[in-house]
This record gives sequence, structure tokens and C-alpha cells, in this order.
Amino acid sequence: MAIWLVLRNISRSGFGKTLTAISEDEIYSQSIGKNVYLSKTVSFTLSAMFASIPGTLYAHYISYIDPTSFTVNESIFVLSIVIIGGLGNLTGSFFASAFLVLLPEALRFLGMPDSIAANMRQIIYGLILVIVMMTGRKGVQELFEPAVKKR
Repeated sequence: MAIWLVLRNISRSGFGKTLTAISEDEIYSQSIGKNVYLSKTVSFTLSAMFASIPGTLYAHYISYIDPTSFTVNESIFVLSIVIIGGLGNLTGSFFASAFLVLLPEALRFLGMPDSIAANMRQIIYGLILVIVMMTGRKGVQELFEPAVKKR
């Protein structure tokens, strides 16, 4: 939660607005005097720092890490959280991760056999991804916005 608050404050700061401007139009951002190279370097450093926090916690918890610890399934899971939550949307990513982590647990209580529950989870993931990809960049949040705001 603390990392989420720090990231929210960074994204709302002047530096965050500069990063948003760079992602929209890099040449324009440079033409109005923003240091694109420095902003990208600081952004890369901050993202590496924030990514290292759960990595070190995981390494401490497991006490042994090798390349076989991370499979394609984990990568797909993390990418689906980002896509469902919305690119650049911290709140959406928070709710998407909670939903995707709790979904298998909810399916467990339905009393289905494991083989059916695994297939149902994949079907639900697929449906959510298709719906989000059809709605746009904001992810699930865009589905719940009033029609007036969409104009």
C-alpha cells in the first residue's frame, strides 16, 4: 500500500505529468523544454527500484532463486493484471490484481472439480481480456465511468 501511495504521488506530481507528456508525444515534450533523456533515466531507475522491492522480499521468503522459479504462466498473470487494470492506471491495477488473485479462490468454493475450475478460470480471464481490449486503454475503470464522462 505504501508503494501504491508513493507511485500515486509521483504520477500526480510535475515529474509524473512530464512522463505522461513524454509518453504521448516525445518530440513535443522536448520542444517545450522538458529534458526527455533525464526523465526517462529517472523513470527507469525508479521502476527498477520499485520492482526490486517485491523481488527481494520473494528471495528472502523462498531463500533460493533460480531461473526455473519463474515460468511463462507468472509472466502472463502479471501482464493480464496490467492489461485488465489499464495501462498507467494504478487504481485499476490494484483492483485487477485483487480480482485475479481472488478469482481462483472463489471458484474453489463452487464445488467444481479442479479440471473444470481451471478451465473456467481461463475462460473468465479470456472474456475479461477481450472486454477490456474492446473498451480501450483505461481498462476495467472505463466500463464503470458514466456515459457523460466518455464524451
